[in-house]
Amino acid sequence: MNFMRYFLLILFSVFLFTACQKADTQPQNASANAKRYELKGRIVAVDKAQKKATVAHEKVEGYMDAMTMDFPIKDDWVWEDLSKDAEIRADLIVDKDGYWLEKLGIVALPNPNQTPLPAREDVAQIGNTVPDFTLINQDGKKINLKDYRGKATAITFIYSRCPLPEYCILMSKHFSDLANQLNENAELKDKIRLLSISFDPATDTPAKLKEYGRGYLGKDSKTDFTVWQLATGTDKETKTIADFFGLRYEVDQNDKTQFNHSLRTVVVAPDGKVRKVFAGNEWTSAELLKELELVF
Repeated sequence: MNFMRYFLLILFSVFLFTACQKADTQPQNASANAKRYELKGRIVAVDKAQKKATVAHEKVEGYMDAMTMDFPIKDDWVWEDLSKDAEIRADLIVDKDGYWLEKLGIVALPNPNQTPLPAREDVAQIGNTVPDFTLINQDGKKINLKDYRGKATAITFIYSRCPLPEYCILMSKHFSDLANQLNENAELKDKIRLLSISFDPATDTPAKLKEYGRGYLGKDSKTDFTVWQLATGTDKETKTIADFFGLRYEVDQNDKTQFNHSLRTVVVAPDGKVRKVFAGNEWTSAELLKELELVF
């Protein structure tokens, strides 16, 4: 009898510990006092059913040393692409009710055969009127240039499977960071718009782009897709827009899931004319915001 009581006591203790551990790590909405840290690491294992990943991460400055541990991940879109040995960077949220990862970017090692293309420097677009276009946004709705008239607009080009951390991943991080910032600015959030155009329509459906955008904005972000939209279109329509801005892209012949491409981010004034062209990645969201404010 004593043995049975002892066994039940141990069993109950293990159950209680497991339940508490689960409660401690269960993702919750971040409170105003939540701490946020930048985390970089490599995926060791993926548990899609539990929405957790084991990450071997680098030292988290101001919080903890490098180690391997499990992290809950809120964003649904990542489970389609997250795999063992993928390199990631994310925001580590530490709150009173637990910890989790947000704004996760999958930073796969660049394909050694993938050589990014240079932008077409011979295309001078400043002062020219952007041609009208029709695209489909992340909500499956048609958008065109007239939707952006009267707003200061920044346009960039991406594709969701891009593995290069200094290319599409960086462009999307800059745009999402700025979108979150603008949402907190009552004066500017109605004056500025951001648009990311995918040149991989076969993969980047509206639903895929919506999940991709949420992954950068943060699932619990107050920002919706009013300021920042992501869009796709036909190959012909996308190529027309890309050619106008001097963007180059082509399927990588060594890996048909990837593109070799240049970078192009453009500021368009409220009258529809090009005011600034960023040909590479040597710019920040703060510099982009400054250029957008100058066109008012």
